[in-house]
Amino acid sequence: MPASPSTARAINDRLALRLLQQEGPLTAGQLKQLTGLSRPTVADLVERLGAAGLIAVVGETGEQRRGPNAKVYGIVADRAHLAAVDVRTEGVAVAVADLVGRVLAEASVPIAGDAGTGPALEQAVTLVERVAKEAGAERLHTVGIGAPGLVDPSSGELRDSTGLPEWHRRLVATLQERLPDARVSVENETNLAALAEQRDGVAQDRDTFVLLWLGHGTGAAVVLDGALRRGASGGTGEIGFLPVPGTTALPTSTDCEGGFHSLAASAAVVQLAAEHGIPVEASEAGVVRAAVDVVRGAVARLGRQEAERLDGPAPAVAFLDALADRLAVGVASVVAILDPGCVVLGGEVGQAGGAELAARVQDRIARMTPLPTEVRTTTLGGGAVLRGALLTARDRAQEELFEPGGVGRPDGGQGPSSPPPGRSVGLSRPWR
Repeated sequence: MPASPSTARAINDRLALRLLQQEGPLTAGQLKQLTGLSRPTVADLVERLGAAGLIAVVGETGEQRRGPNAKVYGIVADRAHLAAVDVRTEGVAVAVADLVGRVLAEASVPIAGDAGTGPALEQAVTLVERVAKEAGAERLHTVGIGAPGLVDPSSGELRDSTGLPEWHRRLVATLQERLPDARVSVENETNLAALAEQRDGVAQDRDTFVLLWLGHGTGAAVVLDGALRRGASGGTGEIGFLPVPGTTALPTSTDCEGGFHSLAASAAVVQLAAEHGIPVEASEAGVVRAAVDVVRGAVARLGRQEAERLDGPAPAVAFLDALADRLAVGVASVVAILDPGCVVLGGEVGQAGGAELAARVQDRIARMTPLPTEVRTTTLGGGAVLRGALLTARDRAQEELFEPGGVGRPDGGQGPSSPPPGRSVGLSRPWR
C-alpha cells in the first residue's frame, strides 16, 4: 500500500536528517540530488525541519545567485546535549557532546577502591554534572554508560558481578535521580568498544568480527553480520571465565580466576613480564598502566634490538612470545566456534602491543586452526568505551528527536514514546 502523506513526509524528513548527519551541511540542491526528491518536496521538508528547530542555515555557497540552493543547511547541534560515561574499577571518565556527536568537554577522576559506595557515587555523578556545565549544557538529553559486567537483556540493568564495586550497579539509578529529564542507559564496556571499532576504528570494513578486550580484565564482543550478539542472559563474550590450560584451577560461577582471565588480565601480564626479567615499576595509575608500560616497553626494546642487529634471545622477545601464546589460547577458542575471520586486540594492553603482538597472535592462530583469521590492533585503545558510549547516546537521541512523533514537539521528544530509563541501546548503525 502507498504511504500516507504524513508517513511519506516523516520518511523524507528522516532521510534528509540522516544525510545531514553523514555528509555534514548541505544545500537544498544537494539534498535534492542525494534523496532523489523533487525540488518542491525538498523545499517543504527544509521548511518543516527548520520550523521544528532541527536544522538551520549555517552558511552559503559561493554561487552568485539567490534562492534555496545557495543556502547551506546543517543540524542544530545544540538542540540536545549528550553524555558518555566510562566506568572502570579504578575511576570514571566523562565526555559531553552535542547532537551531532562533537565533544565539547571531557574529564576523568580516579576513584579509590576503599572510597565507599556513597562517596564513589557522589564523585561520579558530580563529574558528570561538572563536565556538562563546562560544555555549556543546561540539561542532558541522553546519558550512555559503559561498565564492566553483565547487562540484563530484559531490564537493561547491570547485574551483580563478583568483584565489581557496588557503586557501579547503583550509578544508573543515581544519575537518573539527579538528571530526571535525561534518558540513562548502560551497556557492557566491551560491547561499546566493539561498536566504536566498527564505526570509527579498525573494523569499519568488517560486518563480522570479535573484539578481545585486554585491560584490567578480559572480555570479548561478538559482532555477526553487523549485529552485536549478547546471548540469552547478556553474557556473550565473558571469555574471562573460559577454562584454559596453563592455570592452576578452574573458574567458578562467581570467580573467573583460573579461567582465561588468569592468563591475560593486566595483573597476569605484569607477572609474566617479571618472570621474563623485564623490570616492572608500580604505577600510581594502577595495574592497567603497569601492564601497558611493560608491553609497550617490550615492543620498543624489540625494535631497538632489530635496528641494532643484536644477537641472542632478548627478554622482550621471550615475553611477547609468551604473551602471544596465552592470547592465542583464547582467540583460538573463539575462532573454532564463531569463525569471525577477524579478531581485534582491543583495550589499553592490546593497543600497547600494537602490530608486533597482533602478528604473533595471528601466526599462532594460523598454526592452530584451518580457519583463516586476521588479527588486528585497536586504533582506539581504552578510549573506545567512551567513544562507543557517546555513539549509542547520539543514536538514541537522534532516533527519538528525528522520529515522526518527536520532530517539532515542544518537549524535544520527551514523553511516553521515550524508552524507559536504564534500557541498554542496540548497536545498529543507522547514523554512521
